[in-house]
Formats: sequence, C-alpha cells, structure tokens
Amino acid sequence: MEPVLLFQYRGEDGQPRAARVAADGRAAESIGTGTLYELARDAAESRRPLAVLAEERARADLLDYGALALEGRLLSPVVHPDPAHCLVTGTGLTHLASAAGRDKMHAAAMAGKETDSMRMYAIGVEGGRPPAGAVGAPPEWFFKGDGSALVPPGGDLPLPGYAEDGGEESEIAGLYLIRSDGVPMRIGYALGNEYSDHRLESRNYLYLAHSKLRACSVGPEILVGALPQDVRGKVSIRRGQQTVWSENFATGEANMCHSLANLEHHHFKYATFRRPGDLHIHFFGAACVSYARGVRAENGDLFEISAAPFVRPLRNRLRAMPDEGFVGALPL
Repeated sequence: MEPVLLFQYRGEDGQPRAARVAADGRAAESIGTGTLYELARDAAESRRPLAVLAEERARADLLDYGALALEGRLLSPVVHPDPAHCLVTGTGLTHLASAAGRDKMHAAAMAGKETDSMRMYAIGVEGGRPPAGAVGAPPEWFFKGDGSALVPPGGDLPLPGYAEDGGEESEIAGLYLIRSDGVPMRIGYALGNEYSDHRLESRNYLYLAHSKLRACSVGPEILVGALPQDVRGKVSIRRGQQTVWSENFATGEANMCHSLANLEHHHFKYATFRRPGDLHIHFFGAACVSYARGVRAENGDLFEISAAPFVRPLRNRLRAMPDEGFVGALPL
C-alpha cells in the first residue's frame, strides 16, 4: 500500500485547509474545507481510519504542491485552535550517535568516568524494547512548550537574545490527538527539527531543560500509518550558496534503543497527558547533530531535513532575535 501523506496549506481565503499528497508527489488533493485537526477529530470520534476518511473527502481538483511551497503557503501539518492545548515534548538518547555526542559534551567533567548520558542510553539498550504490551525502561523525557513553539515549514526558527546557540536536531515526531474518552490516537509521523541550545547544555547537563525550551518545526507532511523500521535521511546547513555541513542519518525503530510503543507509553502513562481534545507532538530523538561535529549555525543559515517516505524536505532558517533584557515580575 502506498504511503498516505497529509499536510495543511493556507487557502486563497487565508484559512488553513487539509490536503493529501497525490501519488506522483507533485500534485495534491484538497480535503473538504476543514483543517487536519478537524479531520483527525472526526476520524477519532467515528472510530474510522484517518486514511479512509481523507480519501472519502478528497476533492477532484488538484493542487500544485510545489507551488504551494514556493508561495510560502505550507502550514504546520496539524495545530490546535487553542495553542495551550497542544503540548510539545520529546525523548533523548534514543540513538547511539546522539548519546555519543552528549557523552562527548560532558566527558571532561566526568574525568574519564561513564557519563549519565551513556548510562541512560545503556538503560534503553537493555530494557527499551520490551515485548508487545509490556512496559520497558523509561527514556529521558523533556518539555519544549505548547503549540506556540511550532514554526511552520519554511518559517524562521527564532534565536533568542539570551540563547548561547541555536542548533538543529533532525528527527521523527509522533503527532497525537486525545479522543473524547481519554485514549491517545496517533495521527501519524512527521519530519521534525527539534532545535536546541547545545552550547548551553554542554556547560552542564542539568541545563538540558533550559536548552530545550525553544521553538521547533515539524512537517510539512504527516505519514499516516506505520513508520518504516529503517528510515534513512539527510540533514544539512546552508549558508548563502554554500553547504557548510551535511550528514546522512538513520532513524526508525531499527536504529533506536527504544521501541516507539515504549516511548509512547512512558509519555501517555501520565493522566495529565490524556486530556480529551488535546494535541501532542512528541519528538523521538536525533541520530546526529551538527554541534557534535564542531559546527555552529549562524544567523540566516538554512536547515534542511529530508527522508523517505516523506516527499518534501523540512526547511527552516535561523533568525536572530533582539535581546529583551531583564524580564521581571511586578507585584499585584
């Protein structure tokens, strides 16, 4: 069965619209006049497969997918009407390369001893892939923000004035809707740039929580159905006409120390993450990062992430923001 890829775009009236990528990857079919959130909610509440509902509602008129991208009309693939009801989170140390990079950051401070990063990765290797239905070892977990942290494909990733660095993290994200009875429903998977402050994190691993409170981007497409076991992709940083860094990466369960089911369980086991109607975007971990290769992104650099079976790459530019200075609180 051909993969089903859904996305959102801005219609001529300025409103978000859901669409399905056509078989040739160049055209697309609009899906009614609603959003992808509405489509997913209808599928969840009717207990019908999302791919089937999308096919039923697909319209005969074809869209030029490439033109939508060139015109800057591609949107985040799914958003909640109220950004506060979309939670963006993730897990780290799920790939050996990222664990090795994190280990390198903190190895000097440990004076040759095994770092907590490598110990966490080893815990995943030993117990992160339990039999179906069983509970495995918990992964590292972090919070990035709510839906306001989402930058659409083609949008700028802001580099705050207080940030020490702004580096890409190319990975796969799972997108979920909580059904009215509190059951998490997986909408699908998307390419993601989790984007973090690695320089801050490298100073002390206890700064990890701060380093993750940044913007991020996913899309442009959602893969509906199973994620391939072995996903091969490429990530690059372009500065003007020059590619300053590029690397191939491997992700998917075949290249991870945790199963996706185990990562999902250790997120949704918390009742607070099963609030009906909420969206969740959960990053599954990066296989490589430019910072670990000694590369530091600069203002105006373009991040590009691509991987099959996704058709279009995820592109975002780094944009430095003015320093807001001291932010204090006033007494009431």
